[in-house]
Amino acid sequence: MKTIGRELLGELAAKAAASPRKRTHFNMHASLEEDIHRLCIAASPGSYIRPHRHSQPGKWELLVILSGSISVLTFAADGTVLARVELGPEARALELEDNLFHCFVANVEGTAALEVKRGPYVPTPESDFAPWTPAEGDPAAGGFLECLRTAKPGDNVALNR
Repeated sequence: MKTIGRELLGELAAKAAASPRKRTHFNMHASLEEDIHRLCIAASPGSYIRPHRHSQPGKWELLVILSGSISVLTFAADGTVLARVELGPEARALELEDNLFHCFVANVEGTAALEVKRGPYVPTPESDFAPWTPAEGDPAAGGFLECLRTAKPGDNVALNR
């Protein structure tokens, strides 16, 4: 049996804060080949999760906030923010349909979310990353992350690059 409790969340928060990517995860699924993936993602505010989509049919994604808070953003193909949902004490979960550009931004240290999605694991192809975003590790990624922190529905973040 695998559990996600205060001790594990604390360990993951410390690992995320110390990681160059400012995030880490704990897989509850035993294999990357499983049909359903369940993982706890801990992220610090400096973690850049590049907007992406899951273009394979049926590759939905469920996010449940476990601690802290995240801002989940969805985008049109041109970079216009469609929605911004704050997951934290008031709203605890959301489900994203397949083929929708999205990302999340960690708002506070100690943030962790449970992600559930269909497997098996397939590395994200370059065509599934939003073309108007900098790649992870690109010097422009930090500035783009700051743009995401305040972006609201109707804003076109592609114009801010």
